[in-house]
Amino acid sequence: MGVMNDPLTNDLFPQALLPVTLQGPADLEGFRRAARALLAQHMLPEQVSWHSSDAPVQDLFASGIAGAVEATSAIHKAAFNDAPPVSVPPEFVTLCETAILHRDPNRFGLLYRILWRLVHEPGLRHDPLDADMVKAQQMAQAVRRDQHKMKAFVRFRTVQDETFRSHPEGGPLHVAWFEPEHHIVEAIAPFFARRFTQMRWAVLTPERSIDWNGAQLSFGPGASKSDAPPADAGEALWLTYYENIFNPARLKMKMMQKEMPRKYWHNLPEAALITPLAASAHARSARMVDEVAAGPKRRLPDIKVLPVTMAADEDVPVRSLAQLREATHHCRACPIGACATQSVCGEGPLQAKLMFVGEQPGDQEDLQGRPFVGPAGQLLDRAFDALGIERGQVFVSNAVKHFKYELRGQRRIHKTPTQREAAACQHWLDDEIAMVQPGLLVALGATAARALLGRAVPVMANRGQMFERDDGRKVLVTLHPSALLRMPADEREAAYAAWLADLSVLSPARV
Repeated sequence: MGVMNDPLTNDLFPQALLPVTLQGPADLEGFRRAARALLAQHMLPEQVSWHSSDAPVQDLFASGIAGAVEATSAIHKAAFNDAPPVSVPPEFVTLCETAILHRDPNRFGLLYRILWRLVHEPGLRHDPLDADMVKAQQMAQAVRRDQHKMKAFVRFRTVQDETFRSHPEGGPLHVAWFEPEHHIVEAIAPFFARRFTQMRWAVLTPERSIDWNGAQLSFGPGASKSDAPPADAGEALWLTYYENIFNPARLKMKMMQKEMPRKYWHNLPEAALITPLAASAHARSARMVDEVAAGPKRRLPDIKVLPVTMAADEDVPVRSLAQLREATHHCRACPIGACATQSVCGEGPLQAKLMFVGEQPGDQEDLQGRPFVGPAGQLLDRAFDALGIERGQVFVSNAVKHFKYELRGQRRIHKTPTQREAAACQHWLDDEIAMVQPGLLVALGATAARALLGRAVPVMANRGQMFERDDGRKVLVTLHPSALLRMPADEREAAYAAWLADLSVLSPARV
């Protein structure tokens, strides 16, 4: 690889730059071998001139040897192969894999300079504002954006080639033309092979071409736009579809041009429709507003609400838990009931001395149809054991009888019910209190406190305190056990101890 260099004297006695030639503009493996060898020889970044075999690279430090693009000597290649590996953060490897595809001719020099600094300046990996790292990350982001645009804006046209004429059962060849900004063609090819596995296709670009025969990818030289096929019947069908799905009321030209920059328009068939559709969007939106709303062609039958809480002309409270479960299951006084698996009413003996009221059932409660059986219920059971309370001797319920949630992937995430939704369930909770006739009520959280006391009660400011309802019953206010579960792990034990202190007035000796 040449003579060993003393980094301390290189600035005083500059040496001739070493040209390193890579096999192609995206030769990552060649770059890695060369970089390892250069590091082993203590070659400073400014002592190296990077080139690729099919295109000279005007490197940041190559001004003194313009035109030096000869292949690396056999001695240098042997040194490359024998160089020891270099330990770098995995994030840098990922950065190299993407940034090396950028069209900037100085990318190799930049990446080697970062590698040199990572080895000799360990603190660099913790500096998010370093100019070299920021530039490389911007290059990688530009490459990812170009890959995304290629996935979105490739448009295939069918060609009945010789293979199709001799074996029509394999289908025609689908050919597309695209002009990427960076050297992304080979990197993006596996995506198209997975996406269009069952058809034969080719993507032509000015730099490289991809061909998929239904089983194997192959790459060829670049092409010109004239090599791509002209418009076909399938394209006319696509334009008809595009025109009919265009929604003028949702048109946002600036946002559309941000996602579909004008530089791509000349290769997109639908681009010819954008201008006339945008020009007529305002008028079309006005016509849509003026049109009479069409009624649905089919309606789902309304859910029957059983009249169990009200007789024809008089108030008749629910007399049993079974009757309450049936009534709440069919309740649609608020939207929550339509999405829940089932209603979850209170559980425990009638005439219980203690009645615990939470906010609403959670995911496990919704599935099992029982209150406080999930993580929060397990924490409540732990508190019962610590206080000497038997769960079978208390009544546990919730202010809201259905599970309100939002979907995140496959998970149902708890969502706090609104005051209106809690108010719609208020009469069910009143029926439970009337049936149980508890000596003491425990409000677990703000929603339960509001439902039991008829007003907002700041829980943190009033936890552990007793309040009196209009009917004379006492209400102890404290946190919901789920609040403890949401705390940082190192704070939970102290929070649990404070919560037990709130509940200590409920111990059998004191009730």
